[in-house]
Amino acid sequence: MTEMIADDIRRLEEQERLLRFGRFSPDDAWALGNRVRETALARGAGVAIDISLRDRTLFHCALPGTSTDNVEWIRRKRNTVLRLWHSSYLVGRRLALSGRDQGDAHNLSLADFAVHGGGFPLFVADLGCVGAVTVSGVPQRIDHAIVADAMASFLNIDLGDSRLPD
Repeated sequence: MTEMIADDIRRLEEQERLLRFGRFSPDDAWALGNRVRETALARGAGVAIDISLRDRTLFHCALPGTSTDNVEWIRRKRNTVLRLWHSSYLVGRRLALSGRDQGDAHNLSLADFAVHGGGFPLFVADLGCVGAVTVSGVPQRIDHAIVADAMASFLNIDLGDSRLPD
């Protein structure tokens, strides 16, 4: 189990290294949001999708099968990304490996933060993490994979062996 978590962490760190933007505009958010939507539909995943900067939402979509609860999960995952500048799944996997919980390790309340897969940082060159792409609605590993696969497709990047196996 420890080896599997360590392998996930390696893959997730590599994804964060690869999936970065030179610039990111509202038009990019619209195009990326639609790419995430198409990726989710191709997988038959009923998810809610959100792309937000720190101060505003640029794209939001709820596919059939979602509920208002998915919006709450998005808020909490996005908060984690914006606070720690890492994907919510990477934070959760690191905590699983360390045996610590989010409160002890990062002082993250359960009411406002979630360390489950689906939130991914929007890294822009020379700016750092400016926002998050977040999905909620299916198991966390798949939530994460939908975002990472869509971002890789959008950026025309081959994730190679950093892609998480299903």
